[in-house]
Amino acid sequence: MDLQQETADVLSRLIRFNTVNPPGDERAAMEWLQTYLAGAGLTCELAGAEPGRPNLVATLGDPESGPVLGYLGHVDTVLATPEDWSRDPWGGDQQDGHVWGRGAIDMKSQVAAEVVAAAALAREGWRPPRGALKVFAVVDEETGGAKGAQWLTRERPDLARADYLLNEGAGMVMPFDGRRLYGVCVAEKGTFRFSLTARGTAGHASVPALQDNALLKLAPVVGRLASADVPFDVTDEIRALLRGLGLDPDDPGGALARIRDLQPELFPFVHANTRITIAPTQISASGKINVIPAAAELRVDCRAPAGMDGEAVRRRLSAALDGDGDGLDFAWIEQVVGNRSPFESPLMDAIRDWVGEADPGAEAVPTVLPAFTDSRWWRDAFPDCVAYGFFPQSHQSLYDGWPLIHGKDERIDVRDLALAASFYHELPRRLLA
Repeated sequence: MDLQQETADVLSRLIRFNTVNPPGDERAAMEWLQTYLAGAGLTCELAGAEPGRPNLVATLGDPESGPVLGYLGHVDTVLATPEDWSRDPWGGDQQDGHVWGRGAIDMKSQVAAEVVAAAALAREGWRPPRGALKVFAVVDEETGGAKGAQWLTRERPDLARADYLLNEGAGMVMPFDGRRLYGVCVAEKGTFRFSLTARGTAGHASVPALQDNALLKLAPVVGRLASADVPFDVTDEIRALLRGLGLDPDDPGGALARIRDLQPELFPFVHANTRITIAPTQISASGKINVIPAAAELRVDCRAPAGMDGEAVRRRLSAALDGDGDGLDFAWIEQVVGNRSPFESPLMDAIRDWVGEADPGAEAVPTVLPAFTDSRWWRDAFPDCVAYGFFPQSHQSLYDGWPLIHGKDERIDVRDLALAASFYHELPRRLLA
């Protein structure tokens, strides 16, 4: 079935809803999706923490009769600066074989492919022989999901329950050493953000030697954190990825060197997932340019392998600072332990089979997302749920597509919209048979 044009049209329509978060204001987009899916024959319900920001759950089949396969996507986006773009970020233009606009990759494209596939199945009269297909369109992912996926899984588990879940996080083809590999995101790193505060004495900046400038105490810390040589923490998921790449997981240093030689574009992604990452991102000190600051604060974004807790992260941070943090006040800003799903499952088997058929010679390999998605909330709420990130794209590779996420001129190849929609259209027939 050719779903390309319908998916492109739905994506264009979704892009035209300005759902930049904050404030989000997703209701109009959700109501449009509800009308579209209900018109095709799905049962729909809107539910949310706020009237203006509802989540949509659309169901095809009977969830009580068997397993539930969920398609998840968020409709909010990050900001766009129109003067930086060559096209209107909210125009949804279809030009040069692409759909352009904020959300074209992250992630209104996946929402479009999922809803078009579900609608097509419903219009064809197909119903799951057992179980149900659910489409979850949620709000608020870009600011953490408190009013979206987190709220839905905690407050309406009756609506949110799923045995298998597909979301964002992977699927762009990764060329490597002559092979075509499709990543399937099976785990996500945890988020551990913290602050370091230096203390000194305030005074007039015209005579700096009279005072103790707190800001200067942070300068060596920024450099130390940015260049820290932290140890490897290679999880089972990354070991599986390295094996999938044909590399030795017992020699992560050698594996990374080999990746750098063979496919340098892939190196940053794998490197980030073999250890904690430490990124100093914000610093604040004096409120006036002519005042020596009595206090200066450095804020750091740290991501840790799935399953690692705050205590383990602190040990690695202390080693990385090697004494440069002595005398500074440490405070956690956020601690979220990363979670995972088993990388062998009926869902993975179905993805592998489909990849081999849709792109002969290509392979599916497990990957880890260095950031986070709403899959986290489903894994927390439903421990037996197998949640993966998979939005297949064969024409726009990982190396082409990733730089466009949250960037200018975000766009997606319409042929990849067709590929993804065909996958979402086919999967329920395989998994819910």
